[in-house]
Amino acid sequence: MDMLTTFPELIPVNKQASIYTGYININNEDYRIHIELPERKTLEELQFSCDWKLQQLLHGYTAILKQRLRQCTSLCQYLLEVKSLVERQLEGRHLVKQGGNSQVCAQLLGEVEKLGWDRLVSIDSKFQTLELQCKDKKGRQHILKVTLSPQHPRLAPKCVVDLPGQFQVQWKSTSSLEWLYQQFELAVDMYQDFIDVMEELDKNTWILEPEKPVYSATYRRIAVSTNASLQISVDHRHPRMLPECRFLGADNAVVPLRESLNSNLHLWDEQKGLLENLQSLLGTELPSPATSNKEEFSVECGICYSYRLDTELPNEACSDARCGQPFHQTCLYEWLRALPSSRQSFNTIFGDCPYCSKPIKVKMPVKR
Repeated sequence: MDMLTTFPELIPVNKQASIYTGYININNEDYRIHIELPERKTLEELQFSCDWKLQQLLHGYTAILKQRLRQCTSLCQYLLEVKSLVERQLEGRHLVKQGGNSQVCAQLLGEVEKLGWDRLVSIDSKFQTLELQCKDKKGRQHILKVTLSPQHPRLAPKCVVDLPGQFQVQWKSTSSLEWLYQQFELAVDMYQDFIDVMEELDKNTWILEPEKPVYSATYRRIAVSTNASLQISVDHRHPRMLPECRFLGADNAVVPLRESLNSNLHLWDEQKGLLENLQSLLGTELPSPATSNKEEFSVECGICYSYRLDTELPNEACSDARCGQPFHQTCLYEWLRALPSSRQSFNTIFGDCPYCSKPIKVKMPVKR
């Protein structure tokens, strides 16, 4: 980053460009600063002075500024950190003045300052909903969304996390954001093995459902072939155990897979990864982003010509090996119901495949 472009009002006063004086503009207001770098220009020994207005805004942030100083690789980067810190302070003060409950805003400001502004991702204009971030041992980011009670901290906030199970905390009137964040970190740490297992599947197979895999979802629908998929439900407490398995697709493709899985159950090894175990039981290598394109498995419905119908996928397929055309359950049911040649028995309707005219059946869709 270029100092002259980023901070045009801050001028070097010597040839070595080790001393700067001038102004830094933050939220359309100028603050006078003076900076002196040592001869070696190492940031850790930087001398920073400023006017009284900026001193008030940076009061209490000495430790944070020193930490930023050690992490930054250039003076320009450090000044951007200072600017960001001041902008957060100004935003917080504005919200305290403009917000509905200034006492709650002031209380929250103090808690965020104690927790650390670097852990705050976002906060709404009413100072009521905020997002906190933490990184696990492998550097993956996790978000805790907190909706505060108007009587904060007397009443417990509502929390949403991208983790399996329920995130429950025993909130007390003396609890704080810092305490809540510590419980969040413990929860993230507790689910590390589950996250590792699901991440391996998400990266190395084609996940058909959920459309955007998240850690809170304990199921995955994995593409096995163009007309067969496997849906698994993983126990988040014991992620390396054999998951609940359900095959979806045409019978001619699904039956051999189901037979292979049942005959190889004894091969399951909890010391191995979930992906390796599944491939061992199925006797085949699952398609991956490295070897195929997702479009090969996202086959459109033969009636409405779309892949996703709201949240429904084409799960019904013609059992004839020469056809195997998939359909949405809703589309196929409505199609067969409209044909005079179809017949219905209880909640199942029997008729002819719209593509090859071979016998096909479908159950009545469950209304949600």
